[in-house]
Amino acid sequence: MRTLIQIQSIHKSFGARQIFDGAALTIHEGQKIGVIGRNGAGKSTLLRLMIGTEELEGGEIVKDRNLRLAYLSQVSDFKPDETVLAYLMRSSEQPDWQCGKIAGRFGLKNELLALRMNGLSGGFQMRARLCSLLLTEPELLLLDEPSNYLDLNTLLLLEDFLRDFKGGFLLVSHDREFLQNTCDMTLDVDDGGLFLYPGSLPEYLEFKAEKTAELERQNQNIANQRKELEAFVERFRAKASKASQAQSKLKQLHRLQPLEISAAQRRVQFRIPGPVVHKGSALVITDLDIGYANKRVASQINLNIGRGEHVAILGANGQGKSTLLKTVMGFLPSLNGSFRWDDASVGFYAQHVYESMDRSLDVESYLRRAAESAVTPQEILNMAGSFLFQGDDAYKPLTVLSGGELSRLCLAGLLLGQHDVLVLDEPTNHLDFETVEALGFALREYSGTVLFVSHDRTFVNLIADRIISITDGAAVFYPGNYADYVASLQAGEQRQIAGAESGGSNKSGAECNPGKTEQPQPVNSWQKRKDLRKQRRELEKEQQALENESAALEAARSTILERMQKAGAVYDPADHDSLASIESNLHSNEENWLKLQDELDQTAAALESLD
Repeated sequence: MRTLIQIQSIHKSFGARQIFDGAALTIHEGQKIGVIGRNGAGKSTLLRLMIGTEELEGGEIVKDRNLRLAYLSQVSDFKPDETVLAYLMRSSEQPDWQCGKIAGRFGLKNELLALRMNGLSGGFQMRARLCSLLLTEPELLLLDEPSNYLDLNTLLLLEDFLRDFKGGFLLVSHDREFLQNTCDMTLDVDDGGLFLYPGSLPEYLEFKAEKTAELERQNQNIANQRKELEAFVERFRAKASKASQAQSKLKQLHRLQPLEISAAQRRVQFRIPGPVVHKGSALVITDLDIGYANKRVASQINLNIGRGEHVAILGANGQGKSTLLKTVMGFLPSLNGSFRWDDASVGFYAQHVYESMDRSLDVESYLRRAAESAVTPQEILNMAGSFLFQGDDAYKPLTVLSGGELSRLCLAGLLLGQHDVLVLDEPTNHLDFETVEALGFALREYSGTVLFVSHDRTFVNLIADRIISITDGAAVFYPGNYADYVASLQAGEQRQIAGAESGGSNKSGAECNPGKTEQPQPVNSWQKRKDLRKQRRELEKEQQALENESAALEAARSTILERMQKAGAVYDPADHDSLASIESNLHSNEENWLKLQDELDQTAAALESLD
């Protein structure tokens, strides 16, 4: 297996904050790696170090001399007034026909290619940037939070692209479902180091939970031993006959210290104080038109949101999700119609609401001011810790916080306000996925009303019991659950891509060759049944062989994972390579088994038609 990049004992810090301290990593061709870690752990810094826009303080990053590397940052790279086609041709150095062919796979065709990049929504800009990367035929992609601000349609396209991509990639994302649908390895950036696990995100989280549980069991044993030693020392230190033994026990006591459990291994949990829920409506919207002076975004909106309901507002970028929230919160005037909040305390979180925060405060004093009077100081500190303001960070002045940190702080303050209604516009963009999940669980248990916009599928799945769909100027309750909504989008995008790849034609082969027709031939039904039964037996035999082989591979994988778990962070290269090979074979077996099952289903249907 060809090695693409070797990271050797690297060091990097920002001021007094150590990001990497002797971290090491080897990346091989074809590896699809999901990069996880708490905010500020160094995920984006790692990618910038790999492409050379950030400088190392120590160690070395060695790349294969022939490596074709492509980097998708969070910052756009198109020029003012540049069209989509011009951008693709300039950035990839490919001819227009090749650019148009690849762009069609992402729904960028015909008149869209002539539009200016800076006039497209964020989702379509991301599609164009992905096309640009694909056109360079890279072996390794570095993707830094590509799902931020993407609508669900574009996110599904990106998933399909990454699953089909023949090369490897490192994908930084806070979206759990996105990572588990695209990556087969997991890189945890934690405590100045890099830990590469040769398995999917769910497998790694299970491994980490088991490791944490084992550390906690060991710490409990250590605590019990310390208690016994302390009791012995206390009892016998004053007795001359036992003095030497007491001193020996005291030395043992000093050596017997609890094992450290890193912050990344501690599970984030918190509770949102909620109101007593009464019957009736929280928000009633009647014949509402929303938009701006020069643009009407959606019209004739009629919605009734009950108290205690958790409602997700979904739709493509630019359809009016945030516009609707800003209108019902009074930040934008309505163009027509009306809305009414029924005697409710409403808390609002917007993507850039932190810009109005009082910067003379520190974290704790801001949360104390935002919290309801009944909230205790300990509950305030607990909430701060849940949003990664732990220890001394709880007393940092707001003037030194980044935009992401201010957003998290604003959200924490909102949750302490004990509101009847929470209105949230993309609340997860600056949170790591563990905090996203913890917030989702907390909001699911929250007794008040939640009206929110989010493209994070795990988050929406956890919270939403109703869905408002905004598309083509209309906002209505979707007649189905979230899984139905996602499936409908996937089907729509697949039809769009199929149309692009076939040049927009849906004609069958017979229509393309009208002069050629096939005459039905007589069939011996007895012989046909015999052949189909034989085919069925052969398919079932092949399936059984695959199942036996997969069972053996599963057993081998379990043995290796158990050995690696006992070894902790020390990897045996042979185990690493064996596990990668096993995962690849299991994936291949599963695909082949499914193909055989499809053939079996077709055979069964054919037999049934002859009976």
